[in-house]
Amino acid sequence: MIRQISVFVENQPGSMMNVTSVLNEAHVNIRAISTFDTPEFGIMRLVVDDPVQAKESLTKEGFVTRISEVIGAELKDEKGNLNQMLSILADGEINVNYIYSFVIREGKAPVMVFSTDDYEKAENVLRAANVKLIEEDEL
Repeated sequence: MIRQISVFVENQPGSMMNVTSVLNEAHVNIRAISTFDTPEFGIMRLVVDDPVQAKESLTKEGFVTRISEVIGAELKDEKGNLNQMLSILADGEINVNYIYSFVIREGKAPVMVFSTDDYEKAENVLRAANVKLIEEDEL
């Protein structure tokens, strides 16, 4: 399992840069990022090398944050691998709430990060299908 930090930001110029500046000053390395916006606010979802330090630093600066668990599945950079993993989850009747990826892993395969309502079941189904799951210490 991987811990992800979600940060709520205002929809205005510089708001995402303010988040990354706080993390930079705290010496927290961003491994992956996904953003979602509405007319009033945005949500930044980040996988970082130190989620606890990230949360503490951002909260201290007034950001609303939350740490949650997500699953990281390593997929070879080959045609159809994402579809295959999603098919495994669909066949296991596992809903995927959202998904994003990161590829910068010093010569290692890309990782798909996803959220679901049933992590234990998702992990069991993926492991049974020989999908390599990534733990936080493997990032």
